[in-house]
Amino acid sequence: MVKRIPAGVLDLAYEESGPPSGPPVILSHGFPYDVRAYDEVAAILSAAGLRVLVPYLRGYGPTLFRSAQTPRSGQQAVLAADLLALMDALAIPSATLAGYDWGGRASCIVAALWPERVRGLVTGNGYNIQNIPKSLEPATPAAEHRYWYQYYLHGERGRAGLAENRYEFCKLLWRLWSPNWRFDEATYARTAASFDNPDFVEVVVHSYRHRYKGLVPGDPAVEPIEKRLEAQPSIPVPTVSIDGAGDGVSAAPSAAMAAHPRFSGPFSHRIIPSVGHNLPQEAPRDFAQAILSLG
Repeated sequence: MVKRIPAGVLDLAYEESGPPSGPPVILSHGFPYDVRAYDEVAAILSAAGLRVLVPYLRGYGPTLFRSAQTPRSGQQAVLAADLLALMDALAIPSATLAGYDWGGRASCIVAALWPERVRGLVTGNGYNIQNIPKSLEPATPAAEHRYWYQYYLHGERGRAGLAENRYEFCKLLWRLWSPNWRFDEATYARTAASFDNPDFVEVVVHSYRHRYKGLVPGDPAVEPIEKRLEAQPSIPVPTVSIDGAGDGVSAAPSAAMAAHPRFSGPFSHRIIPSVGHNLPQEAPRDFAQAILSLG
């Protein structure tokens, strides 16, 4: 059942399950996914007695902006601000945070800047707070090839392509990023409905332009957060990092490289064989167990 609550600049939609008095866990999805990625994870956690909250990110599904004047930003700082605003709106002093892609980034930022609000963290692809000041430094040719979709969205042709072909565009990313996952059309369609949000295109385009320094300005309201993120702050909370060995966009690090120096608290890393980028939907039991392991 979808619930709504005013949270910061959003009329934020979310799904809730499990006992209201249980320890809260917030599961945040990425691009191009939505809350359906967590259906099986939420069921496992709810059965274990946790209060499970799964928000629709800005620009997805029934989540809407409260004002036409609010910038349709998709930068990393607004995603973290939205997550914190949800916690404040629901009077949750602290929670376990889990996410991947955009949702993992939001969770990492809140854990880094407001660790007193975070009991534990599960993050897909490790430390994924963007280092925007260094964003114009070239990556390896293989990584640059995987980021083609980001460069495509830097131009107006890409914006128009996403607007006109969002269903097929995002399905292509699902296939490329999770080459071993045999999802069916019905599974994809249930999520793709969220891409019909009126702000989806603007939020997505802004996200992939802002992360490359100088392409577009950010939302002034979160500029103080962006400034703090330039220092690449450490994450002191207990953390489990998960990678899929079959991820087509974010290559899994070796065991020696998994313990990122920016994790200063208890840390463990897991690689799931064959699984791609959509970690909770492809490997729900592994993802849920990572959360439960934090206690």
